[in-house]
Order: sequence, then C-alpha cells, then structure tokens
Amino acid sequence: MPHGVTYTCPECQRNCASPGGLFRHRRSAHREFTPAPEGENDNTFQLTYHKLLNALPCDADGAYLPEYAAPAPPHAPPAHGQDPMAWTPFNSRLEFDFTHFHFVQVQSSEGSINTALDLWAASVLPYGATAPWKNTKELYATIDRIQNGDMPWRTHQVRYTGPIPAGTPLKWMTQTYEVCTRNLRDVLHHQLASRDFKGLVDMIPYRQFNHNGWRSWSNLMSGDWAWKQADLIAADPANHGCAFVPVVAGSDKTTVSVATGHQEYHPVYVSPGNLTGPARCAHGKGVLPVTFLAIPKTSKKHRSKPAYQKFCRQMYHASLALVYQPIKPFMESPDIVRCPDGHLRRVVYGIGPYIADYPEQVWLAAIVQNWCPKCDAFPDRLDADGARLRTRTKTEVLIECFDPGILWDDYGIQADIVPFTNEFPCADIHELLSSDLLHQVIKGTFKDHIVTWINEYLHLEHGEKRALEMIQDIDWRLSAVPEFPGLHRFPDGRDFTQWTGDNSKALMKIYLAAVAGYIPSDMVKMLSSFMDFCYLVCRNTISTPDLTAIKDALDRCHQYREVFVTCGVRVDISLPRQHSLQDIKLCSLIHYIRFIQLFGSPNGLCSSIMESKHIKAVKEPWRRSSRFNALSQMLVMLQRLDKLVAFKSAVSERGMLTETTSSYTAQVLAGERPQLVAAATATAVDDENDDDGMVHGPNHRVGSHSTIELSPPERGYPKTLAALTLHINQPRFPGLLRCFLYEEVHGVPADDAPIEMCPVFEGHITVYHSAIARFYAPSDLGGAGGMYRERVRSNPAWHGYARHDTVLVNVGAPLMGGIVIGRVMLFFSFCFADTVHKCALVHWLVPVGNAPDPDTGMWVVEMEREHGVPMMAIILVDAIARGSHLIGVYGTAALPEDFYFSSSLDAFNTYFVNPYADHHMYEFLK
Repeated sequence: MPHGVTYTCPECQRNCASPGGLFRHRRSAHREFTPAPEGENDNTFQLTYHKLLNALPCDADGAYLPEYAAPAPPHAPPAHGQDPMAWTPFNSRLEFDFTHFHFVQVQSSEGSINTALDLWAASVLPYGATAPWKNTKELYATIDRIQNGDMPWRTHQVRYTGPIPAGTPLKWMTQTYEVCTRNLRDVLHHQLASRDFKGLVDMIPYRQFNHNGWRSWSNLMSGDWAWKQADLIAADPANHGCAFVPVVAGSDKTTVSVATGHQEYHPVYVSPGNLTGPARCAHGKGVLPVTFLAIPKTSKKHRSKPAYQKFCRQMYHASLALVYQPIKPFMESPDIVRCPDGHLRRVVYGIGPYIADYPEQVWLAAIVQNWCPKCDAFPDRLDADGARLRTRTKTEVLIECFDPGILWDDYGIQADIVPFTNEFPCADIHELLSSDLLHQVIKGTFKDHIVTWINEYLHLEHGEKRALEMIQDIDWRLSAVPEFPGLHRFPDGRDFTQWTGDNSKALMKIYLAAVAGYIPSDMVKMLSSFMDFCYLVCRNTISTPDLTAIKDALDRCHQYREVFVTCGVRVDISLPRQHSLQDIKLCSLIHYIRFIQLFGSPNGLCSSIMESKHIKAVKEPWRRSSRFNALSQMLVMLQRLDKLVAFKSAVSERGMLTETTSSYTAQVLAGERPQLVAAATATAVDDENDDDGMVHGPNHRVGSHSTIELSPPERGYPKTLAALTLHINQPRFPGLLRCFLYEEVHGVPADDAPIEMCPVFEGHITVYHSAIARFYAPSDLGGAGGMYRERVRSNPAWHGYARHDTVLVNVGAPLMGGIVIGRVMLFFSFCFADTVHKCALVHWLVPVGNAPDPDTGMWVVEMEREHGVPMMAIILVDAIARGSHLIGVYGTAALPEDFYFSSSLDAFNTYFVNPYADHHMYEFLK
C-alpha cells in the first residue's frame, strides 16, 4: 500500500492492497462501473417562472390562443397546382447546392465560379442543354432574389456640426462618415424565428434551484435583472401574457490588415437575451452583426484635442442610439414575433447587457480612463473600502450639482458625453456593462499581469542571465506537455508575437505546472487561487455555494498576490482589470458576484463570443473583397450569406436536403417524388484525426450521461492471444487476461487464485486504437444539449510516435473523489462464453500522499509498482469515465534541449493531474 494509504471498499469495508486491487474487488464483487459523481452539478432543477410575463402564444392580431393550440403556419400553403417542393428562386436542388458550395462552403472567387459554370455548360452541351447561369453576375442575382433572411443594410451619413475655427478647418471637421446599420427589429425577428433554437430559448424569466435547494444562475433569463425588468413591464396590465426579449449587444474593433494601411472595422453584434448561453456561444445565427460604426481618424498631433475626442465619443453614442431606434416603440408596448417553437407571441424589448472590453467600457460609461465603469473607486485606490456603485440617476444628479472639472477629478465622469442608453426606458449603462472574462480575467489579469510579473520577479531575484535561462526552461516545459484533446500545444513555448484569446486560454491550462519550482510558494498559491476563480466563474451554471467558493478563491488570490509587492515587482496593485474582480463592499457584493446574480453565468456574455464572430462577419468577407471600398462589398456579401443560410435552414426543415444531390436528382428525373424527411440531428463523424468536438444530446440530462465506446477496429493485428502478446510486447498480457476471466466467471477477485485455476482463452481478439468518450461539458462549447466528445488514444504509431493516453477510472478509492489514473496500453475486445467483453489494458498511477499538493492544489501521482515492476490490469471500458491529462513534476531541474513531448509520460517519476485541461475535468477533480 503506497504511502500508508488504506484502500477500503465502501460497500463491504474490505481492505485492498492497492487501487488496482480495490478496482478488481469492486468490479467482481459489486459490479461497480459508474463514473465518479459530478457533485453540485446535478442537473435536477426546480424552476419558478414569472407569472405575469409568461409568454402566452397568440395569433397574428395579438389575441391569445387557447391552451395547447397549434401554432399558425409560418408561410401560406402552396397555391393550387404549385409544387410544395419548389426551390424558388432556384430551379432545382442542384442549382442551390452548387451555389451554396461555392459561395458559402469554399468561398470561391468570381473567376473560379465562372470557370465552374463554363465546365457545367460544356458538360451538358452534347445533350442540348445549358447551364442555369452564364456568369457569376447572374448567379448573384439569383441569390439576391431569396426572400429568406432578407435583412438589408442601410448607410447613414454623419458629420461634425460644432464650431469650426478660423482658417483652414481640420479634415475630420469637414469629412462625412458612414454608419452602416441593419434594422434591429428585422434582425431580432429573424433570429427568434429560427427553428435551430427550438429548446434553446427561455421566453419567460425564471428562478432556478438545484437538487439541494440552492439558488442557481445559468442563462440571462435566470438572473434577478430579467425578473426585475419583467416586474416593471408587467406594471401595465396590457402587457400581461407578453414575453420579455432583452437585446444583448457587443462591440469590438478588429484589424484586418496592418501591412496595407492598418485597416480597422468596428462591428456591433446583437443577440436575443432569451437564447441560452451555449446557444449564443455556438457558431450560427445566435449572434449577428447589426452595425459597422464609423472610425474617425486624424493625425497624432490632433488626437488628444478635446474637440476631436468629444466628437468621436458623441458620434459613437449617437450611432448606438440609432441602432436601437427601430425597437424603441416596442420597449413599453408589444411587438408580434414568431418564436423558435413556431408560435407567435407578443414581446416587449429591452436593452440588455452590453459586452465590451475595458477601453470600450470607458467610452460606453462616459467615464475617465483608469476609473471603474461600475463604481466610483479612485484609480489609485481601487482596492479601498467605501466605493459605491455608479447608477444613471446618481450620475445625472452629480452633473447637475458640480462643475465638469470636479466631475472629472473626483468622480471620473465626462460631463459632456451622454450615454446612448439614456434615450431608452429602464436602461442603465453602468449596470448593463458585462463582466468580461476574456479581457479582464484571461487576457488582462493572467497574460498581461501575472505572466509578466512572474518574469519580472525572475529577473529581479536571479539576474538577467539566470532569469533568461529559467524563462527558456519554462518554455521548454510548456512544449513538453503531453497531447490532450482540445489542448493547444506550444512547440516553441509562449514566445510568439500576436496573442489571441485562445492562446491565453490554452496557456492558462498548463502554466501552473510549468512555473512550479521556479517561483516562491505564495506565487504558486496565488496562481492556483486565480485558476480556481477562473474555472468557477466560467461555469455555465453557478449555484449559491459556488458564489461562496468564488469569493473564497478571490480572497486567497488577493492575499497571496501581495508577494509581488514584497518582492519588489510592484509598488502597489491597483488596476482596473483586476479591480473588476475586487471586493467592493456594498451589500457584501463584488462586481463578479453581483453580475452573476443579475445576469447569470458570465460565460454566456463574454467578449470571446464577439471576437469569434469577427472571422465570419469581418475578416473572411474582407479577404473576398477587392480591398477598394471594401465595406460596401462586405455588406453585400454578408447579406447574401445570411440569405443562403436562411434558405438552407428553411428547405432543410421541410426535409428537402436528405440524401445526396445526385440521388435526389436521380429520383426527380425518374419521375419519382423524393421522400420528405425531417432534418435529423447530425451526429459526429468518426474521424480518426479528430480528438474532440461537439456532439448532440438531450437538452435535459439526467445523471452524468457519460459514455465511452470503442472506435472501428484496426487491421493488421494478430488475432490469437499468443501472437498478439508478442506483437505488443506485453508478456504479462495472457496472465492478466486469465485473471480477468476468473473474476468474470466466479465473481470474486483473482488476487489469491492460482493461475492454473483461471480460465484459458483460445478465441480471437480485436484491437482498437482509440475510444470515444461522450459527456456533458459544463462550460466548454458543446453541441445541442451541451454534450462533448473526446477521443482517448492507444496508438503505437500516432504521427510517428507511440501515444498511450491516460484515463480516469472509478475505483471508489478514498482519494481523488474515487478516481484512479490508468494509462491505456491497449484497447481490445473478445468473446468468451457468448459474452462480448470490451476492455483496456492499463498501467495504474496512484496518488502520492493523502491530499493534493499544498501549493498548486493539484494531485500528484506516480506509477504503481510491485517489486519495481509497474502494476497493470485489464478493465472494462465502461469503467473509464473520460481521458485525463498529466504533466510532469519538473521540480527545479532544467529539461534537456532535445526533450520531445512524446516522451513525457515515460520520463518523470511523478506527475500533476491537471484539473485545468477543461472545465469538465475541473469539476471532476476539484
């Protein structure tokens, strides 16, 4: 028994010699294969809905329908004699599929499309036929005739109207700026009518309680803000039975080209707040661009001029106010909208949370740089007690009472800027600004501050030369981390020029293990506490105990971060990005905790959602443009893309995209009527090169719903036991298999049974190189229902090296939540006594000590050995919960320069069990 730990069966109290022995006992005696429990994330919830704003279905005139009435059809039925399968404005499925393939999927250029049309024309010429279009211009005209998803763009002219000084005016004073917008009401109607979101919307504000009776917050409509807004709307009895639709918006500048003139665009995106967080995060029409804001430019000499800065900010707020004007009449009286379930409803709109990084929050809140947009804490005393939350009413009173200079110096208020939200009812920009996980926590606090400070500490403590050696070794440690599904590798460490949000997220997952050994204990504890905070606030569902855990992690983080002051790296720590995490003692709330209670999980309102949209909404259309007057071309492209996507969704819903294009066309040419089949939920393709991805599952899960299944079998392996043993070079394999069969036949552990008493296997064995685990991913991106797939590999020749992944196996041990780590050396199956056994041959790795490492908070494991020989076992794949991620305990020794990551799982004596590999792993292990 390693390290004096006793492994006792929780059912019968039998003592076992090792985790492997406990597993064998429980498998044979109790048939226990259930993955470890998921603790607080039990998915049994009790929901209390708002009784007055309860989203009753209605007809086109707004009259409420009887209970259980069927929804009105979205389109008029086909006229007499009209083919209900018409592809108008296309003539056939072939024409649509050709258009969608070239314009949406491969994004062909006009020249490539013209070439394809010419080849099409040549192929049908011998039959006296012609291609449907002569050139790309005619094809584009067909796309423009699509009625689905028609949300045209309109350009508004804006210019400076203030006083112009004598002499030659500055260029920015006379220039006309263009603000390109869509009708926000049309965009919301299009998004809410999408059947893709059926089951993924919350049309009624609700309060959620978990199986323990604790209040839980998940989606926006589960927060106190939505309930409060519903109360305000329901104060008018005429609105009873309506639905509340908050508009979530976000904006973020993006650069598409630096080399050709630093071309920037400033898109604004919108999303109905009724969508669940995962639906908003997923790629699709849940978030759409609604505006491209103008970006005034002038010389460096004039950028700091008050007149220019005032004009830029005023135009910014005027443009945003213009965006919301189409829905302003329906913020107090209802609009009729079709919802994803097909029903019409009376809805009342409202301005919801606004997602932006800190520089843009400064503009939105009309405050002075370095001040907090949510409270009035002084920039040089952000951590001090006594700060009070900003409100629209308080700001208006202060502006009436004090001069602009006092407002600027003492309150951080820009008196000459009026936030756009002031034009709309029940909207307070200070309250609505979203807590930004990406820029405040991940990029800001972690990458820009913690990583930088650690490097500065190494230079201060060890001198330039030694510090550079340590930093280089930290980079080697990062590059030596074993592969894991969904985990970005750093082959050159963290030394690259342009960081993305994904880079920062990936570095967070492995950075703690890499720096442990080079920095003081308090720095390690600070980083560990910060990681706990990050993973807690990133959950899709956060309960009341989680709020306590968040505050505890934040308190520990603040306690240990003082080490950066005592060691001389910082004089003080008073930074707006970290202040957003800091304790502002108003009703015992801190900004993040208050935001969670008001708006639900911050994970569904993160600026990473907007950044991910830049690729499809800005960067790809820009690359497809001629670069001259690119924005107008980009807008046309976006409009056509939206139409094609909406058209595809409509015909798919009618079952007209089943089978392949050729088989569908063959049925039509044969005079047959293709069978209309409702679009089925897509399943993940078993691509051997894919490690992870989204997979669909039920929207309301029960229990863990964690499953694992073997991938297709591999060819080229011997089928007999003796030959396979030689092929895989595992001489103990036959004996382990006989012991496994003994336990299966007799139902007792084979520890004391002579090998001669164990059954002999003489059948065929099938070998597999991987298995697929499917489980719910609490905060990582998942498919419909939130499920995620992960591939666990045991491949002797994976991209030039042997890859044998590690897995979490439930043995009911007293440590690590009943989990033990196993390294899979072989996946195989065989039939014995008319029963098919799907198994894995594993090496056991067992905990070192009775608790996690006190500094990092991570469990440390080592190979279980008996007389110096690694312990192995055969287990059923059903006992595997999912893959695990190990990182070597590097200590203070430097890695060899030629160390390759493929050797990591064989090179170290002990390993950290990395709980930060993904959010599901964190909840499993923490």
